[in-house]
Amino acid sequence: MQRLFMLCLVAYLLLAACSPVDAPIVEPVASPTGLAAPIQPTATEVPRGVWMTPAAPESFQLAATLQNVPLAGSPEAAAVSVSIVPTGEAQSLWIYALSAAFPTVRDGYGLDELKGAWQGNGPGFVMTESTLEAVKDLFGAEPAPGVVRIAEAGEVTDLLWENREWLAILPFENIQPEMKVLEVDGQSPLRKSFELATYPLKVGFAAQGAGFDLPATNRDPAKLTTVIMTGVTALVRATAYKMELIDVTYPGIDLRDWLVEADITHISNEVPFAQGCPFPNPSQKRLIFCSDPKYIELLEFVGTDVVELTGNHFQDWGREATLYTLEMYRERGWPYYGGGADLADARRPALLEANGMKFAFIGCNPVGPEFAWAREDGWPGAAPCGDLQWMLDEISRLKGEGYVVVATFQHFEYYSPEPRPGQLRDFRAAADAGATIVSGSQAHFAQSMEFYGDSFIHYGLGNLFFDQMGYDNPTNGQRTTKTRHEFLDRHVFYDGHYLGVELLTAMLEDFSKPRPMTQEEREAFLLEYFIASGWINE
Repeated sequence: MQRLFMLCLVAYLLLAACSPVDAPIVEPVASPTGLAAPIQPTATEVPRGVWMTPAAPESFQLAATLQNVPLAGSPEAAAVSVSIVPTGEAQSLWIYALSAAFPTVRDGYGLDELKGAWQGNGPGFVMTESTLEAVKDLFGAEPAPGVVRIAEAGEVTDLLWENREWLAILPFENIQPEMKVLEVDGQSPLRKSFELATYPLKVGFAAQGAGFDLPATNRDPAKLTTVIMTGVTALVRATAYKMELIDVTYPGIDLRDWLVEADITHISNEVPFAQGCPFPNPSQKRLIFCSDPKYIELLEFVGTDVVELTGNHFQDWGREATLYTLEMYRERGWPYYGGGADLADARRPALLEANGMKFAFIGCNPVGPEFAWAREDGWPGAAPCGDLQWMLDEISRLKGEGYVVVATFQHFEYYSPEPRPGQLRDFRAAADAGATIVSGSQAHFAQSMEFYGDSFIHYGLGNLFFDQMGYDNPTNGQRTTKTRHEFLDRHVFYDGHYLGVELLTAMLEDFSKPRPMTQEEREAFLLEYFIASGWINE
């Protein structure tokens, strides 16, 4: 699969570079790195093909295959030589990522710290032979003995999971979902905000001679697509009261940059907008909710692209409010799913495109109550899961049509991280049917996650915009403040392929306004959930 990905990547970059190399007589040229350059051939020894520095990524060899260019065993026997050059002179700029096993709490390293580790003062590294040669040039030194373990590209992920203290340096195109991409000097190539000019892990290559074209780069920003999944939004009670007192956009001011940066921002809004909705009461006990229509400005402010309607409060204010809410979404061009004007509408997936990729969102509610479920007779509401087969069939169909499928559930609510048997059954069934991402939208208390086959499952993300600064656990009667802890999952795709997820973490303040966690809060939260997910022993 990894080789196929790189083959497709290089094929896309080289559509205009498919003619074979002739066997020209070339003049000697100086190599910028001091490597031996092609020599003047004799009448009986005509250079042909391409010689590549040992640091050349595997993608270059695939490029040669696509261009029908044979590989030469030495620079003297080649018509073209590919060498490392200063990045300012590069024909091809290759981006490398620093990675670790996914359940790694630490988020990044400084370049100087990595160079120290290279000399034996830190964690060890795993990488391919070609990457080793590139990093030796990048760091300007041989690694200390025993610091680097050489592996094939397909072995790196397993080795990182087996040796949690190790780091990997690898070409951007070799990133896998079960890796955590770490920052280097505060930058990650997974992010839209990535600044190529200041990122240190990049290597320049150039081809000397005619007839062979290098891929320009392995990271084209136009092919990077991000999808942010969020948890519960309910603009009611104390959250709505703060919106009235301060500003409608107040809950979103600290997380807005995360949300608007994504190509697709998902919001699971559980509550209908209703004309004449009463002024919010922060102490409201009755669990029948509505939101003032002006609160939709908050959803606009944070860059909403798709709205999930699986919530069991979607029908709280009656049919008229539900249909009014749907019309508000349609007016803004926001596709919705998981709920609708009737059963057919509620089961219909939301289809979106971004950067040439097709995404399909589909969801259901197995919980009820019954009045909250959409019906065939024109009763609006959330899509009931039923026996789930309708949703599994739709997931399979959508995947077969080339969509990346995101499946979500408004499942039963629990106030501890571990998934229950019913959640395991339903979420994994969606993954088996072909969903790349399976996400729980019901959780007020965040739940654990897992890699399952080719899918990432997060059983519950916690709240996004909801007022639960604390909650009396109905299971044991104990008070918990962990309802303040929130995940926002940023899923990253490149050129049609899933690279993985970056876990964003937030803390609810002032009954209404989540903010990014402090580093100390984040490390404790990640450690707790990596343990709960079975990835780290206590």
